[in-house]
Amino acid sequence: MQTYVYKTIGGHEIEADFYPAAQTMNEQKRPAVVFVHGGGLIMGHRKAILPSHIQAFHDGGFHFVSINYRLAPKTKLPDILDDIKDAWAWLRDKADSLAIDRDRIAILGHSAGAYLTLLSGFKLDPRPAVVVSIAGYCKLTSDAFTKPSPYYMREYESVDEHEARQTIGEQVISESGPNDSMQRYLGRGLFYLFCRQKGIWLHEVTGHEPEDEGWFAGYEPIRNVSPSYPPTMLLHGELDTDIPFEQSVMMQLELARHGVAHEFLPNPNWGHTFLYMPDDDSVGEAFAAIVSFLQEHV
Repeated sequence: MQTYVYKTIGGHEIEADFYPAAQTMNEQKRPAVVFVHGGGLIMGHRKAILPSHIQAFHDGGFHFVSINYRLAPKTKLPDILDDIKDAWAWLRDKADSLAIDRDRIAILGHSAGAYLTLLSGFKLDPRPAVVVSIAGYCKLTSDAFTKPSPYYMREYESVDEHEARQTIGEQVISESGPNDSMQRYLGRGLFYLFCRQKGIWLHEVTGHEPEDEGWFAGYEPIRNVSPSYPPTMLLHGELDTDIPFEQSVMMQLELARHGVAHEFLPNPNWGHTFLYMPDDDSVGEAFAAIVSFLQEHV
């Protein structure tokens, strides 16, 4: 594995990790998969991937790249998207030296990373060869993100605003600390919980109110699917308590309506973070299905 700085802005370095697949002596270039981590756009880092995941892509013949991006609320969605665009441009520019086929690069993400991945399907130029969304979302201006979450209000004690805001600080960051956890609601995870309890997450990460329909039109994948949208795979668990399962259902219907090559892999037993259960046979089968989809379309 090699770490690169793909972008420096305001003196802040944003990094990417490159995990090369083994190549044969007569092989020039291989396709690649870019991973975009989750964390509600507020937390997370490029290491949020299991070795078994990387190995699955290597076994399928793909190099693997995992990227950081600047995090909200200090950095808002348009600038976060700029980081994804810049990472994409950097990887294509460096493709020859990394033995990557620049025309055969897929992008895959989980949760907020899956949203950014779906956004990439119409925001990146050139577009990714394939888009893979794991527990992602396609519509920001939905009740799930604009109103207090019944689940987070019911299952967790009310978070104090002062305590929540203390966790995020004033510095621009592109990876959160090891104690920031969405699952345990520690560090910046506490701020995320506060946002969901108050129904203010969308405003905190975008700086816009949901009524600003014109602005959000450019940031909702569900409104930007066309016949030229890349082949797409969606995976989502019906037990997801963070991102509604219906978000992937909506996206699947829109992909079908426009005749986009796609596959939807739902599971009645998966929660939001199912991909981090390496001992679950269904997860191994899911990654095998992802690799198969990539091999067919990349």
